[in-house]
Amino acid sequence: MNLIAIGTGANHEFLKALPHVFGATISYTLIVLFSGAGIGAFITDRPNVAQIIQYAGTVYLLYLSYKISMIHPRQSDRSSSEPAVIPPGLLDGALAQGLNPKAWLVAMSGVGLFVAANSSQIFYLAIFGVISFIFCFLGIGAWAMGGRIIGQYLTKPVHHTIFNVTMGGMLAFCVLLVFLA
Repeated sequence: MNLIAIGTGANHEFLKALPHVFGATISYTLIVLFSGAGIGAFITDRPNVAQIIQYAGTVYLLYLSYKISMIHPRQSDRSSSEPAVIPPGLLDGALAQGLNPKAWLVAMSGVGLFVAANSSQIFYLAIFGVISFIFCFLGIGAWAMGGRIIGQYLTKPVHHTIFNVTMGGMLAFCVLLVFLA
């Protein structure tokens, strides 16, 4: 999420990164709520389902890493005949977060620590969901803003290209590390 947000912020500006940030935030909040409703346990109790989610997430994140790597330097530097690059949007953020096994594990751990031990679980789940929404939005939003700040220093097309390839490569590397762990 963070690498996608920083790449989007650097390439498309902060406001254009917000749909991705909202998509990831909404998706994570739903993961928290689903975990509190027992869906997380349902998934982890069925290794085949968890493995399908892991593979689908890997393929999707590798696709996004390719898209980030292939972004042309600054749209103002390109001829008008080239199609505009569309930044990752709400659905991209939601899918990337929803297919992220780490997000499910963190949500289930949080629900186990902060919700399950309380007698009024629905109330605490709602509070935990709101807190998760706020901090997820602030966290991913901060990465997008950081990307925007970095983007101001990428004035030469070659630097912009190096940045995009590096961000895409780092995302691909992080995704592949899941299979080495």
